[in-house]
Amino acid sequence: MAHSRSAKKRIRQNVVRKLRNRGYKRHLKKKITAALSAVPDEKATALSETYSAIDRAAKKRIIHKNTAARKKARLAKKMAV
Repeated sequence: MAHSRSAKKRIRQNVVRKLRNRGYKRHLKKKITAALSAVPDEKATALSETYSAIDRAAKKRIIHKNTAARKKARLAKKMAV
């Protein structure tokens, strides 16, 4: 267990960030599943919204930029079929 004040603060910060990141990731997963199950007429808008959500997560460093690119590529491939 940490003893210094700075180490205790770092632990508190990590807990807050972990919870925040978990929420972003859940939101991202919901967007992806919604895009995959979208009606053919609404696929374009669903794909656009999902892309922007993935880009936002990468911008906030919730996910790595290469992970974002991979998710977008796989999603586009699944939506095309």
